[in-house]
Amino acid sequence: MAEETAQIKWEGKSIAELRGPTADQLWSLLEDFCNINNWFPSLDVCNQVGGELGKPGLTRYCASKTLSTYGCHDEGEVRWAKERLLMIGPAEKCLSYEVLENNSGFKSYMASTMKVLEINGSDAGENGCKIEWSFIADPAEGWTFEDFMSFINFCLQSMGKNMEQDVLSG
Repeated sequence: MAEETAQIKWEGKSIAELRGPTADQLWSLLEDFCNINNWFPSLDVCNQVGGELGKPGLTRYCASKTLSTYGCHDEGEVRWAKERLLMIGPAEKCLSYEVLENNSGFKSYMASTMKVLEINGSDAGENGCKIEWSFIADPAEGWTFEDFMSFINFCLQSMGKNMEQDVLSG
């Protein structure tokens, strides 16, 4: 009986593989928790609202015009989230955060981890890195798990491409 009443959690992971930038180069962009608006598609604002930069407890406020599952904007609606950094590991190139408040239908979105890993290619000595974004969350109102995974994947692929372009053009 206890299993029937247990809340089902959504759990997933998306990966973006990038050829060119090293893990160190990408980590230097990702570790700035309050600068995600430079990379995340359609994110207009990301401001520090509490805590100390680079330390667990750092809290950010992010907002954007609504971005649908496949990148189309819904006019006039602003989506926002207040998020807190739980862990940051520069040596491991990973961070975890939780969503404290939002207007996207999530009651609990936590244990979200972003990790940057080195890729050593075998052909022609290619190097690169990959970003892994994993999460555990309660099901969100107005979303299916498949739609949410598509959204996460779209955002991560776009974010990775934006970060890669920045590193390679700099």
